Order: sequence, then structure tokens, then C-alpha cells
Amino acid sequence: MPEAPEIETERLHEAIHEELEREGGAFLRKVALSTALLAALAAIASLQAGATVNEALVLKAEATRLQAEASDQWAYYQAKGVKAAVQEAIAASWQAAGKQAPPAAAEDVARYAAEQKTIRAKAEEKEAERDRVSSEADHLLHHHHRFAGAVALFQVAIALGAVAALTRHRLIWAGSVVVGLVGLVLAAIALLA
Repeated sequence: MPEAPEIETERLHEAIHEELEREGGAFLRKVALSTALLAALAAIASLQAGATVNEALVLKAEATRLQAEASDQWAYYQAKGVKAAVQEAIAASWQAAGKQAPPAAAEDVARYAAEQKTIRAKAEEKEAERDRVSSEADHLLHHHHRFAGAVALFQVAIALGAVAALTRHRLIWAGSVVVGLVGLVLAAIALLA
């Protein structure tokens, strides 16, 4: 019986297995590295999102305080107007009786009108400051939404990286990297704007 050529299949099988492990190990290292980088970027974007929303909330609270101060000024303005109307009514009562109104009534009406101008200017100043602060808060909220969107994209990219590591599909890993890059662009836009 002729002898079959001896091929060490066991050694061949080990060599193939080692090659696959080496190749798969390198792929897993790349996936792990990109996922770690995405996680770091997600953490930075998350911190920025939190910081911008907190600052926006502080500014919105400031805008509310300024609105309250403006409302107080307008109430004060109206009170001066009521006082002036009372003084005018007193003067009209004197005139209806055919008598001269006390000079103090006319002086009070003029004083209240002058005070109203000052109060109106303060109220309008508070409203302008409120609008400026509220606009700044709105701007920060817009940045917050960009950072939050970047965080969401980073999280999706990390999840895709995990799936790529489990399945060892390079296409899924490429998708992870692309989604992560889109998140990076969105975060960069938020930082630079």
C-alpha cells in the first residue's frame, strides 16, 4: 500500500488559527482604540453640554429677575400716574366749585410726570437688559443642543464599535468611525460658534 504523503494538518491548522488570531487581534485593538477615543470625545461633549445648559439656566433666571424688576418699575410708574390723576381731580373739583385750586396740586402733577419719565427710563433699561440676557441664554441653549447631538452620535458610534468587536465586521466598525466623525464635526461646530 502506498504511503500517503504526510502533511502535518495539525501544524497547518495551528498556523491558520494563529494567523486568524493575529489578524483578529489587530482588528479588535483598532476597534478598542477607536471606541476609547469616542468615549473620551463623548465625555468632553457631555461636559460641554452640561456647562452650556447650566449657564443658560443661570442667565434665564437672571432674565426673570430683571423682568420682575422691570415690572416693579412699571407698577411704580402707574402709581405715580394714579397720584397725578388724583391731584388733577382735586384741581378739577376746586375749579368746579368756582375756586382757585391750591398751587400744590399743579406742582404735584408736574412732579409726578417728571418722576414717571425717570421711572419709565429705568423700566425700559431693565427690559433691554432682560432681552440681552435672555438672548444670550437662548444662544447657549442652541450650543447645548449641538453638544447633546454630538454626545448622542458618539454613543451610537460606541455601540456600533461594540457590535463590530463582537461580530468582527469591518463594515460596522467603519460605520462606527463615520458616525463618530460626524459627532466630532458637530461638537467642533458647537465649540467654534
